[in-house]
Amino acid sequence: MKDTGIQGTAQSAQAGAQKAAESSWVDGLARFGLGAKGFSYGLIGVLAGALAFGVGGQAASREGALEVLADESYGKVLVVALALGFTAYGLWRLVQAIFDRDDEGSGAKGIAKRVGYLGRAVLYGVLTWTTLQLLDGSGGGGSQTGEARNATAQVFDWPAGRWLVGLAGLILIGVGIFNGYRAFTQKFEENWKTEEMSRSERVWGARLSSLGLLARFVVFALIGGFFVKAAYQYDAKEAIGLDGALRKVADASYGPVLLGIVAAGLLCYALFCFVEARYRRI
Repeated sequence: MKDTGIQGTAQSAQAGAQKAAESSWVDGLARFGLGAKGFSYGLIGVLAGALAFGVGGQAASREGALEVLADESYGKVLVVALALGFTAYGLWRLVQAIFDRDDEGSGAKGIAKRVGYLGRAVLYGVLTWTTLQLLDGSGGGGSQTGEARNATAQVFDWPAGRWLVGLAGLILIGVGIFNGYRAFTQKFEENWKTEEMSRSERVWGARLSSLGLLARFVVFALIGGFFVKAAYQYDAKEAIGLDGALRKVADASYGPVLLGIVAAGLLCYALFCFVEARYRRI
């Protein structure tokens, strides 16, 4: 009798949590979070463009962009807003991972997607923390590439650390390839409320979104490739972050032109996030 009561209470709690996960507040979290994500990528695109034209030398990474923003007179208000947006995005991905709002199912593919959602929830939780640190000046002060190299050196000291670094690089390359796949197939449109979009919004939204995803393919493939190189050569100095990837592009033949193209692509990805915030089916 007691076990039945406990089981009933657990089922009621689970049903209540599921109902909360399917409520409209999750829709609001997702759209606010996607908007914040888009704004942050827009900042990166602007800094990358400035680097391409030789204007300024700020680290063209998300943390670097936020640090630049925090130094402005109005910046702290925007930083707080972005931190709230990153929190909202992380919570939305957490709900997706736990409650399977997108009906991914319990098969291997569905589990893999939900693990990916959980990974993004953790990533944006960390990003929220580092963003809030900028408010009191305790954050920043180092490049993303420097952080990547320090982390790689620490992992090398772990058992099988070299293999873990190589695996991380392969995962990043896989993320890049997935972005490229999405760019060419444009399956992201399946998640859009296309019936609410004008013809020009749908056509140009899809085209520019594909360009943005291709830019992400380039960046993630570069970062992942250098992590694999770091593992192969057993040299943490080979690891790079987003800022390092963009500087690799800048240092290549016709670097400023190529970097300008990537910067434009990152701005297109920001636009993709804004389209998702407005028209995505949550």
